Amino acid sequence: MTNSRRTFGLGVTISTTVSARHERPPIVSDFLPDPLPEKLYEGKAKILYPTDDADVLLSFFKDDATAFNAQKRGSIAGKGEVNCTLSTHLFQQLEAAGIATHWIDTPAKDWMRVKTVEIVPLEVVVRNIAAGSLCKQTGIALGTPIDPPLVEFFYKDDDLGDPLLTRDRLRLLDVASEETVETLKAMALEIDRILQDFFARGDLTLVDFKLEFGTTRSGEIVLADEISPDTCRLWDRRESDPQRRILDKDRFRQDLGKVEDAYETVLQRVADVLEAEK
Repeated sequence: MTNSRRTFGLGVTISTTVSARHERPPIVSDFLPDPLPEKLYEGKAKILYPTDDADVLLSFFKDDATAFNAQKRGSIAGKGEVNCTLSTHLFQQLEAAGIATHWIDTPAKDWMRVKTVEIVPLEVVVRNIAAGSLCKQTGIALGTPIDPPLVEFFYKDDDLGDPLLTRDRLRLLDVASEETVETLKAMALEIDRILQDFFARGDLTLVDFKLEFGTTRSGEIVLADEISPDTCRLWDRRESDPQRRILDKDRFRQDLGKVEDAYETVLQRVADVLEAEK
């Protein structure tokens, strides 16, 4: 049962009711054929579909929620719309700052049109403040500032649990050239600089975040996937309580409740920043 609904930029409305399952993507006749084409790929948070243009894909953002390498599963009504809208806003900010992304446009509130890329099988994590696995694996206290930011590479392989890779392991696996690894690190740090500044204007602290990159048919490395509370740790600067300040998927991971409220807050803060800067 839906308790409340709120509307944000791009016509997004999020329900604060947790859904029991993920439903079939809706048909939007002005850009999507009915029936849907055969999906190319389905991940934890998105489904990719082909288009008539081999260089363009359609990405549907699901309401599914997962944690701990999909060992914990759930569904949050409206999450796909919120994450698609947030990613759209943030990709536009990055594009304006000179960061190439796979984003083309957003024809519907939970659909994104993106460039076809070959995903680099690395998850790039940037850490500005110690949290999560870094604290568990090293004993560093939660909330310890990290300066300069720490950039880590994880092998994108669910069966292996997405293991952390050293530089020597990167060379051994040959998943990316040393030049590509340096490019990814440089791009990640620049993205971090831009996003830290942007989120701070909405009283949000970017604790850490995960990025994925891909290579276009022309050979350009671009930022792919999404940027949202699913992929970022975000703390509310207006809140001192260590649990209430959490505005990201940690609320789902740690069973803190009010997951939908947290995602709504991030979207509203981003919308407020964009409105103030018009």
